[in-house]
Amino acid sequence: MVDENKPLCLVVGVGGGTGEAVVRRFLDEGYNVAMIARNDAYLRKLERELSSAVGYPCDIGSLYAFENTLTKILSELGVPKVVVHNAVRAKFDFYDTANPEDFERNFRVNVTSLLCLTRFLHQPMQRGGGGALVVTGNTASYRGIPRYAVFAATKAAQRVLSESLARELWPKGIHVAYVSVDAAIMSTWLPDEDRPWMQRPEDWSHPPEDYYADTQAIANEIFHVSHQHKSTWSFDHVVRPYAENW
Repeated sequence: MVDENKPLCLVVGVGGGTGEAVVRRFLDEGYNVAMIARNDAYLRKLERELSSAVGYPCDIGSLYAFENTLTKILSELGVPKVVVHNAVRAKFDFYDTANPEDFERNFRVNVTSLLCLTRFLHQPMQRGGGGALVVTGNTASYRGIPRYAVFAATKAAQRVLSESLARELWPKGIHVAYVSVDAAIMSTWLPDEDRPWMQRPEDWSHPPEDYYADTQAIANEIFHVSHQHKSTWSFDHVVRPYAENW
């Protein structure tokens, strides 16, 4: 049950890692939360577990379906104060074996959906007094490596699009920020045998978990950035574990 007196946070891309952690963080701070994900059963599970959270199943790669979902959210829950674009499509391949259609599908989810999201919400958010749009990125946002040809380019484009949006929307009261996680993320929903941080290579000088970003800590940073004082807004907000060799 949502409370119409609470502010609304919209999280686009809710999975068992960062997305869910962001949902829980904003709920703890007194927000209603609208959750968009492809997995309807997962959203229903979260709805049963979390009060003030409402799920909206949608594949945002379908822009028509995405806009219909956003229309429904505005109608049912109102205008969000904070929007977190956490959705990602991560198909990897080498440039000479990659299917160009995978590149285009990656681009649709990682970049085009962000443009559509912003175009759809910027005016309602301005009329509502402004707010924050936080986009989550990763190491691929800044550099390409082998086998990332169809992925890294889309994340770099996402970051540059976010910067363009920030330059246009900051003066209008919407804080656009890019939070990049320069690390592998410790997704606690994985079984032990699939958690790489449970294994310690001999050349690691710290415990394995010290090389991975904790999802709750990431959510804390996203919440912090979305509530910065307007005199000290940040755009590029890069986080990484203290033990990371960068």
